[in-house]
This record gives sequence, structure tokens and C-alpha cells, in this order.
Amino acid sequence: MKTEQQYFNEALTIQQYMDNMDTLKEDSFRIYDDFEVPTNDGFIKLLKDKQPKILTITEDWCGDAMLNNPIIRRVAEAAGLDMRAVLRDADTDLIDRYLTNGGRAIPMYVLLNDAGQVIGKWGPRAPELQEYVVNKRASLPDKEDPIFEEAQEALYAEIREENMTNKAFWTFVYEDFKKQVTAALQ
Repeated sequence: MKTEQQYFNEALTIQQYMDNMDTLKEDSFRIYDDFEVPTNDGFIKLLKDKQPKILTITEDWCGDAMLNNPIIRRVAEAAGLDMRAVLRDADTDLIDRYLTNGGRAIPMYVLLNDAGQVIGKWGPRAPELQEYVVNKRASLPDKEDPIFEEAQEALYAEIREENMTNKAFWTFVYEDFKKQVTAALQ
């Protein structure tokens, strides 16, 4: 069984991953281009001091990845961290170590120390965004309803648009990532 460090060593850089995206690339880069990392809260300094590596488990069709990856990438770049990406579906052994409520939810960010040991994780979404998605999903018709698939697709498009344009969502991602990672590093 491969270690997280072995996955990290074989992974694409986050830049290579984003540059080679087929789905949601433009939307992801829109967030990347517009997100500004706060520099006055001590988080970047902590990251610079501790230098964790970030192993990202992701897929380019995922709306949460479209939102989170560019924000976490900006944080990693500001702190000079090595951030790499592996595709969830290429080898499910890794994501199966980090299930969310029994599911293979992505993106997942695994923090590694210099020795390649897992020291923390974050993902797939900030609590405020989880509540938002749960509330939105509650409006869907029954899965047996003939319009369910169409309604679900429309809902996902609405959530993707909100993820892309609502900068408060970006702040939720940054703040929860900061909270979880700070706890893991101290």
C-alpha cells in the first residue's frame, strides 16, 4: 500500500493540475485570479515557519474543488508551500483513507510534515457551505420524481455560480482552512 508521501511524490503540482483541467477550468481560474490571501492574520507566517506539504485529492468536474483549489493554491503560493494534486478516481485507495460520512467527498487536503507523515487534513467544504448545500438540496424533488435529474443539474449549476461569484464563500473556505490547519500545526 502506497503512503501519502509516495502519492505526493508522484502527484502533479497544483499548477500543472489546474493548467490541464478539462472541466470547470475557466471558473476555477476566475477564483484564482480574484482571490487575495489575507496577510495580516499570522496564518501565512505560521505556514512559512512550519512548511507542511499539501496533498490534494480532487477531480476537475467537482464544484467544491473549483472553489477550494484556487484558494488553497493561493495560500500555498503565499507561504511558499509545495502543493500537489492527485485524482480521486485514479486510485481510490487514497480517498478511502479520508472518507466523509462514509463517502468519497472531495476535495480533500492532506497535510504532510518533512518526514512525510500525515499531520492534518481539511475538506471537502467549510461548515457554512455545507449548511448552504444541505439547505439547497432539501428543495429537490424526490429521487423517483421524473424531474429530479433536471432539478439536480439546475441546482448544481446554481451552487457553482454562487461558489464562483460570492466572495463571502471564499472567505468561509479560507477561514475554515486556516482554523483546521492552525490547529494541526500547533
